Amino acid sequence: MPRRRVYLMRHGEVSYFAGGAPSLRAREAELNEAGRAQAAAAGAVLADVPIDRVVTSGLPRSVETARLAMGERNLPIERHEALVEIAPGRLTDIRVENLVDTVTKAFSAGISAEARFLAGETFGSLVERVLGCWQALVGDPSWRKLLVVAHGGVNRVLLTHAFGSGLAGFGSLEQDPGCINIVDVEPDGRLLVRLVNFTPDNALKNGLELTTMERLFVEYLESHKPASQG
Repeated sequence: MPRRRVYLMRHGEVSYFAGGAPSLRAREAELNEAGRAQAAAAGAVLADVPIDRVVTSGLPRSVETARLAMGERNLPIERHEALVEIAPGRLTDIRVENLVDTVTKAFSAGISAEARFLAGETFGSLVERVLGCWQALVGDPSWRKLLVVAHGGVNRVLLTHAFGSGLAGFGSLEQDPGCINIVDVEPDGRLLVRLVNFTPDNALKNGLELTTMERLFVEYLESHKPASQG
């Protein structure tokens, strides 16, 4: 069996606190204008790739990204619940004095399987369900070029699995909105990482200096400004 290729994307940008939402809209958030442009840019660079299977987490932002990245291809979009992003708890349950560090360092080095993401799901639970789904996908010989559209935490699990570092390497990776990673699957199941966090709309990362979680915290602060502060 020849080597196969996985194009692993993170969904495009979303506004998690859109419309002044008081809490993190983790499941229902949809792409914003920038996110749709990022997904379309990914579609442009993937246009000539003979993708024969498309897998998403099923969350709206992953499905919409997949549709834009697929372009004119008439392929079914699969939805795999095991690939949804790690589930946060309620930010209001986090002590105010701990909020900055808890949010901005949620994906930092030193994560353990028992640690909870924003007082929600454990990282061990995330790893278990994501790798279970991954093994099922890799074990299916019917595809040659697979597009997977998932999430920042999910992608980190898959990439650190490929690197062999596990959670120890989680904090050393970034997954920017709309990014593409390439992972080749050898006939014996070994993984070869060829590309990480490529953003077609902004290859040199101009203006991308904050991490995913730092950007999330800035958005949270903006959404909770008193009306008098605009």
